[in-house]
Amino acid sequence: MRILVVYDTTSVKKNTQIVAVAVSDVLKAKGFDVDCVYVNDVDPAGVKNYDCVLAGSPTQMFRATEPIMRFLDKFAKNEFSGKMAAAFDTQLQIRMSGNAAKGIEKKLEKLGFRIVMPPLVTYVVQTEPHSEASRLT
Repeated sequence: MRILVVYDTTSVKKNTQIVAVAVSDVLKAKGFDVDCVYVNDVDPAGVKNYDCVLAGSPTQMFRATEPIMRFLDKFAKNEFSGKMAAAFDTQLQIRMSGNAAKGIEKKLEKLGFRIVMPPLVTYVVQTEPHSEASRLT
């Protein structure tokens, strides 16, 4: 089975990339043929050659990033009918974080993918003070 792990990452620490690579490594260890590719480096024409797509993004402003959603918008409704997919995201573990994976999963479903597992949510730790909070203290 050929699997594409496509992701966007925006932080200096590349948190979502780290998760994408870790997921890819586990799948490879299980014997799957896996390509892990940054969203801007994926050839949309080649996506049809995969049996399964895992798409992920950091959560920003309560949703997935524009690059990952623009990538998914390149495809027609039901273009991947019957193929497998799953979504993942990275987010801060705070009440107002939002969830990128839910939006990605909905888009994958509209494209005809069969969702094979619940979204993988990975919480990241904020180690730098938030700029607004810094100004208030």
